Amino acid sequence: MSAHTSNTLIIGCGNLIRSDDGVGPVLLRHLLERGLPDRVEVADAGTSGMDVAFRMRGAQHVVLIDACVSGGEPGSIYEVPGHEVESSPLESCGNLHVFRWDQAIAFARWPLKDAFPETITVFLIEAANIAPGMELSEPVKRAMHELVDMLIARYGTQARQSEGASCVSS
Repeated sequence: MSAHTSNTLIIGCGNLIRSDDGVGPVLLRHLLERGLPDRVEVADAGTSGMDVAFRMRGAQHVVLIDACVSGGEPGSIYEVPGHEVESSPLESCGNLHVFRWDQAIAFARWPLKDAFPETITVFLIEAANIAPGMELSEPVKRAMHELVDMLIARYGTQARQSEGASCVSS
């Protein structure tokens, strides 16, 4: 695994064929279309928590994007420090094939050691629909665009053109 050359790595999590659950990977595509700020990389981790654990190596700041179903208003955006959602890798995990990103944060501390990110921030978007399907609901689509604007503003205004940017897919 190679170290990142960026200060910030934005990881999109989610299942593209479960409607709003695909918001993480879809958001990455919109970021790439808009142009990434300098020193920002993106990675599509899909539904694999283990990919999240190893993609973080060497990034100073990791931003995780995913959908959630907490009973809140669809399209609500929640910003949570990574340590607040970190779960034990063995907590409620029958096997590593269902390893979630919250478990990956805790797990990654062990193999990454000094290459573990200084900070992890999680953005969750409240889903309206996670049934099989390819389209995001309107509230989630609006929230996703709002979050894209927020991420670009927060992590820099000098954007690279999308032809020079890339998304690492799992």
